[in-house]
Amino acid sequence: MVTSKTYITKSRDETIKLGQKISKGLKPGDVVALIGDLGSGKTTLVKGIAKGLGVKNARYVNSPSFVIIKEYEGKLPLYHFDAYRFDAPRDIDSLECEEYFYAEGISVVEWADKIPALLPEKYVEVKITAVKENERTIKISSFPYLSQKERT
Repeated sequence: MVTSKTYITKSRDETIKLGQKISKGLKPGDVVALIGDLGSGKTTLVKGIAKGLGVKNARYVNSPSFVIIKEYEGKLPLYHFDAYRFDAPRDIDSLECEEYFYAEGISVVEWADKIPALLPEKYVEVKITAVKENERTIKISSFPYLSQKERT
């Protein structure tokens, strides 16, 4: 069963606060799949998740576009992925994300729609849409048992 809730944030700070709220419901091994256009606020939301997990200097969390993954220590480890640059199947195979997805931390994947076949059976999908310069619509859906066929 898919459940969802939609939020509207009207500033960067509100998006960060929503990320903090999301972090409160996460547990070890959870995967958050972020989907949204360039500049939609994905990394800003991750800053909030990091802050909520007690990551020191969470304000310095930035997109791991060129290093693919960044790890942060908090109450739980935060594994921050960016799949933006992944296009070819060989690129995706080199990600080796399973070891993180099934670890004791929280995995957050920006551009998760580029790697649907790699997502675990259970994950939280967050779709972010920029409405205006500072306004975002953020739809959070829980996908507990979608088959690979249903995801692609």
